[in-house]
Amino acid sequence: MPAASVAAAPRPLLPAPPQLVAATRFGLRGALRQGGLALGNVPAGTTALTLDGAPVVVAPDGRFVIAFDRDAGPQAVLIAGLSDGSTMTATLSIAAGDWRIERLPTLRKVPVPDAEFAAKRSGELARIVAARTVGSAAEGWRQRFVWPATGRISGLFGAQRIYAGEPGSYHGGVDVAKPEGAPVVAPADGVVVLAADPPFTLEGRLLILDHGHGLTSAFLHLSRIDVRVGQRVRQGEAIGLVGRTGRATGPHLHWAMTWNGARIDPMLVAGTMPRA
Repeated sequence: MPAASVAAAPRPLLPAPPQLVAATRFGLRGALRQGGLALGNVPAGTTALTLDGAPVVVAPDGRFVIAFDRDAGPQAVLIAGLSDGSTMTATLSIAAGDWRIERLPTLRKVPVPDAEFAAKRSGELARIVAARTVGSAAEGWRQRFVWPATGRISGLFGAQRIYAGEPGSYHGGVDVAKPEGAPVVAPADGVVVLAADPPFTLEGRLLILDHGHGLTSAFLHLSRIDVRVGQRVRQGEAIGLVGRTGRATGPHLHWAMTWNGARIDPMLVAGTMPRA
């Protein structure tokens, strides 16, 4: 995606404590807010776990990860099914995100793409969806994530423009302004599930890592990809170079994260951008 023209100070990691029932029964720690991610431990004897009715993978040691979409509602329900047939339920309060909204009352949205572009784009989107549902045994979801590149934040997750009253697509990741050719490293352990070269129409050279348990990272506009599909990478390992391929107005890294289809804010996962 294009780099935003206005820089903004990075926001710190903001853990929103869960309700007491969640803390005592599920041991949740993390950002219970729109775009946030939390880690937890299931109660003893748990045989199944769901979040709003959808299954959540639980590791053999009882740990799990959950996250909340940018547009998640104000509450989420976590239910553990126990071996004795009973259940434990926690209703989580999800704090609202503070998104940058820009209203352009006299400017209309970009026209609908032509048929040729749409046909090509459908295949690219299918590959992205397929990659994000591969799943792997990676354990990166357990780690404290690091920034894949450090520098000036030039685009915030969740930012959105309203064109003449019609909402445009919100910004689905964080942009880091860096010179072309700057290194990009893995923010956590993972498995390469997509390495798009030749470049995609919008994302350019796109790399997606699966961190396990439904958590993925995508790196857009790369000038070079240095890993291959199926390769396991370790946190901090070089995976590619910053570029401006695809639809980008200048060299930068766009880092996007999802958990089981929910789009989440990498800044809430990696914390404050380190000082140079």
